[in-house]
Amino acid sequence: MHVTVRLLIETIAVLGTLASLGFYAIAGLGIVSFLQARRRSRANSAPHETLPPVSILKPLKGIDPQIWEAFCSHCEQDYPDYQLIFGVSDPDDPAVAVVRRLQEKYPARQIELLVCPRDLGANRKLSTLAQMLPSARHEILLVNDSDIRVERDYLRRVTAPLADAAVGLVTCLYRGVAGATVGSKLEALGISTDFTPGVLSARLLEGGVHFGLGSTMVFRRGDLRAIGGFESLVEFLADDYELGHRIAGLDKRVELSEVAVDTFLPAYTFRQFLDHQLRWARSVRGSRSWGYAGLLLTFGLPWALLALWSARAAHWTAWLFAVTVAARLVVGLASAAAVLGDRMIWRDLYLFPLRDLIAPLVWAKGLVGNRIQWRGDEFYLKQGRLERVAGEATSATEIPRLSRP
Repeated sequence: MHVTVRLLIETIAVLGTLASLGFYAIAGLGIVSFLQARRRSRANSAPHETLPPVSILKPLKGIDPQIWEAFCSHCEQDYPDYQLIFGVSDPDDPAVAVVRRLQEKYPARQIELLVCPRDLGANRKLSTLAQMLPSARHEILLVNDSDIRVERDYLRRVTAPLADAAVGLVTCLYRGVAGATVGSKLEALGISTDFTPGVLSARLLEGGVHFGLGSTMVFRRGDLRAIGGFESLVEFLADDYELGHRIAGLDKRVELSEVAVDTFLPAYTFRQFLDHQLRWARSVRGSRSWGYAGLLLTFGLPWALLALWSARAAHWTAWLFAVTVAARLVVGLASAAAVLGDRMIWRDLYLFPLRDLIAPLVWAKGLVGNRIQWRGDEFYLKQGRLERVAGEATSATEIPRLSRP
């Protein structure tokens, strides 16, 4: 290779490595800031005299891993008054049987099941939520994904920040509970060591969180109405981001709860893992284009390896590589173990290098193209909005309620 070209590559690689070290420093500060806020929150927590009633909305499609355990955890909350509303777009959805079984096990709980057949937009989850909302009886709404498992005090803790009228939405970090496959373990590793440090870095740099996470979103019905309701989000893929971003636009705070919940991950094949990562990458590109560009400066291990190669393993690049690996491990382990309480991080630590080497390849592919697969359907993604590749929209005029058997 020509000396000038190799020198250019070396310069770019070293700058990329130094930028990544800067990111790790910011992520470390973000982790420390969050842990300090969590400690203060727990130290200052006191029993609330009144706990507002809550409507939990859970749109469903198909059977997620450990869905029964996830549903049961919501029925066993230490909370005086809340209702659970499940919604499906297809009356033959296999999740219907799971909810019926749930109703039988917890007859004292307010558990409703709705069929929401109207197609209000490309995002069927938001279309279902819009049709579920009229059945919600309470001002405080909680939306979370169907594969989320929570502790018994979850509702008490995630609703507490809404006692402050300046807080418009509460959201939660989450840890992935991986299946037995390498693809599933890589996904969980990414959540704990990449995604979470990224969220906490954004929280530090932006002076707070300005988006929601699908693991938990708690907000007031009045604020939802002020941003145009669920109907205003039915064309967006990153609906959780949009919901939080728009509520933040009402001059209200988005609070990152001190609670971390579990999300059960499918047993992804390696190809399914890559497809999911690509969908996520294109979603971020459509929602936070500047943030997506910044991800290029977070790939410490690939940059350090490139610097090592281009400088022919010069002594100083070996030291730079070692420092980068150490910083990456410290930040990743602190995020997984201290922030999320992820006990599986030690088991899957050997996958760290593979995860880090895949990440820039997914990022590069995410820069081009706009076609994604989501829940069995194919879409074009344009500026964060979904457009179906094929298929006719269906419509209906009523929302049937599937009563208890």
